[in-house]
Amino acid sequence: MTADGLIEALAARRGHFRLESGHHGELWLDLDALFARPARVAPFVADLAERLSGCAADVVCGPLVGGAFVAQGVAERLGIEASWTDRVAAPSDGGLYAARYRIPDASRDRVRGRSVAVVDDVVNAGSATRATIADLRACDARPVALGALLVLGEGAAELARVEGLALASVAALPNAIWEPADCPLCAAGVELERLG
Repeated sequence: MTADGLIEALAARRGHFRLESGHHGELWLDLDALFARPARVAPFVADLAERLSGCAADVVCGPLVGGAFVAQGVAERLGIEASWTDRVAAPSDGGLYAARYRIPDASRDRVRGRSVAVVDDVVNAGSATRATIADLRACDARPVALGALLVLGEGAAELARVEGLALASVAALPNAIWEPADCPLCAAGVELERLG
């Protein structure tokens, strides 16, 4: 299956959306539907595992929901442990990157002192992966790579550069996101769509 197959498996909507990071964007992907049929996503997870195989990770960690599924699949392929983070603080109505993710108490000692590849289904602004990396560092783990099935725009590359991580993805697409004050859709009077 090609990267185009991955993109086709994501139900995309165009409009004006507030992303978890607090940024505004015009693309929304139904990521939960991607995992409804595990056999459909398995080839992409295998491809990502291959791309991460040289990063010397001891653990693969991903934010719930989709990132944790990807982490489990990648870890199985690499023969290493998997972990996840839970969202513990929902994004507020103001500020960027307000979401917080935390490794469960029972798993914190398992990642301490270990090299970790952080993965997600899709990385756009990188809110969930950024928070996962921060909590891994708080656990004295060593993030070594950032991986995603799909990277949108430049957020993943910038996050990997700032954090000193290798970056791997199965597919990448250009995508624009904006801080609310700079959003051309807001300036044009386009209302934000409510999700969920």
